Amino acid sequence: MPQEPPPDIVLLGAEWQPRAMIRAQLIEAGFDVVATNTWPMMRRQLRPGSKPRLAIVDLKGLSNPRDVLNDLRVLMNPKRVLVLTAIGTVPAAEVERLGFRVLSRPIVIKDVVDTAADAIRSGHSPSASPSP
Repeated sequence: MPQEPPPDIVLLGAEWQPRAMIRAQLIEAGFDVVATNTWPMMRRQLRPGSKPRLAIVDLKGLSNPRDVLNDLRVLMNPKRVLVLTAIGTVPAAEVERLGFRVLSRPIVIKDVVDTAADAIRSGHSPSASPSP
């Protein structure tokens, strides 16, 4: 039985309202999006051979944001990850040093959608990776 293709984007956001608004705008822009509120649920979406074209992580409200970022560096090409930072999470400069794309709050949802579209268009897609 053929495996279902991965979504274009997997979105992690602990706070339901921003997560729902970002997801709605990404869908409006034509992307297939799976949204979740916990790291373990997102991690399941990042399995080998079935990774999304982009992962978006909103650090606001996550209990261990640095642990999530460290795990993401192993699971995803950092250029295929967009991190949304906020005061009290991980500073944007630190996120950039890890190689991730970053947007700092306050943010406009359109900026998230535009950055996601740019990241996907820039050619960092799973099909560009060699097969096992």
